[in-house]
Order: sequence, then structure tokens, then C-alpha cells
Amino acid sequence: MAAVQAAAKVTPAVSINSTTRTIKWGSKVKVTARVYNPKTGKAVTTGYVRLEGNRGGAWTSWGQVKVNSNGAVNLYAKPLATINYRAVFLGNGEYNVKYTKGYRFTVKASGAKVLAEAKSHTGALYKFAAEGPKRFDCSGFTKYVYKKTTGKALPHKANTQQKYGKAVSKSNKQVGDLIVFRSGSYGYHAGIYAGGGYMYDSPHTGARVGKHKIYGSNYVVRRLVA
Repeated sequence: MAAVQAAAKVTPAVSINSTTRTIKWGSKVKVTARVYNPKTGKAVTTGYVRLEGNRGGAWTSWGQVKVNSNGAVNLYAKPLATINYRAVFLGNGEYNVKYTKGYRFTVKASGAKVLAEAKSHTGALYKFAAEGPKRFDCSGFTKYVYKKTTGKALPHKANTQQKYGKAVSKSNKQVGDLIVFRSGSYGYHAGIYAGGGYMYDSPHTGARVGKHKIYGSNYVVRRLVA
């Protein structure tokens, strides 16, 4: 008796959409994927969908979730740089593996990104006229951090830095804002607001980059990221 030939697997259709494709650094985004039979329109209710990101030409997993009774999954990602992503249905006994086309998350600089970069240099020794990445003076520190996180080029001088970005009142300052201390109207020291009345800065000879209490009240706040 001839063996009964197994039914050929079906290649499913996979659709995806995300809450947004432009996000602030440090934010989480939700991606919803739906898997269905393109011939019948019925949901595929068994199997897993994996979310992948492309870093340096290689696709890596951001986690996978089992499809529900509607053939849908919610996947979450927290990309820290602009990156391509896609969803992959991993297949089952009836359906083949299916990749979606690539999409793109655009990640914009945020105060959280600025603060994370500032914090990463904790312990770096002060050196006059140095602008990183191992040693800094005060304005060299702020110049380096904002250039790396936002691409914006600040001058290496606190007095001139106070003219950059958008002026913000002290009561409305946010994490990642530039703070420039003044003598009269002359800016002599710069730091990055860390919240709760603190800042990250490179204070003076013999000191190191760290989180320090804001001193005095004669300072201006400038916002370089939204």
C-alpha cells in the first residue's frame, strides 16, 4: 500500500505594527504581531513569534511570545539606538517559519540618555582643559557628554555654553539639562542636572566626576534635548 503523503505545510502571513517608530532613548515600545492563514484568513493559534533587532548586520533576539487564541502576540523592546527590527513566526506542525520585512525604530536623544552617559564617567579625574574621554574639566565634561548623546557641538567654555540650547526656568529643569553657574552674568562652571537638586559635573583640580549637590542659586538652565 502506498504511504499517504503528508499534507504540505502552509506559509502563514504575519502582520506587525508598533505603538510608534520614533521614541525617546530609554523608552519602551510595544510591537503587536498577528499570524494567520492567507488562504482562509483564520488565525494561527499555536506557535511562537520572536522579535529581532539588527545590530551590526546580525539579527538578534529580543524575546519571543506564544500566540494567543486570536493569533496575536504583544512583544516589547527598549532599543537604545536607531535600529532595524522584524518579527519571526517560528513555525509549527502545520505552518512554515515566516519572517516579516524589516522596519525601523528611530531613537532620539533624551534627558535620560544624557544622564546615563554623564553617570558612566563617574570617577574620571579633573584635568584643566581636558575634554575626555578619561579626564575632563567642567565644560570639557559637558561638551563631551552632549556631543556623544545628541551630536550637538558645544564650545569648551562654560560662559559660552550658557548661550546654547533653550532657556528653562529653574523650577522647570529636568534630568539632562545643562546647568551653568555664574558670577554676575559670567558663566564659570557647568554641570548636568541629575534630579532632586543634584548634578553630575567635574568640579575642580583634585576632584572627580560625580553626582554633587547643586550649590548656590546664581545659575541658568539650558535644555539641549526634549
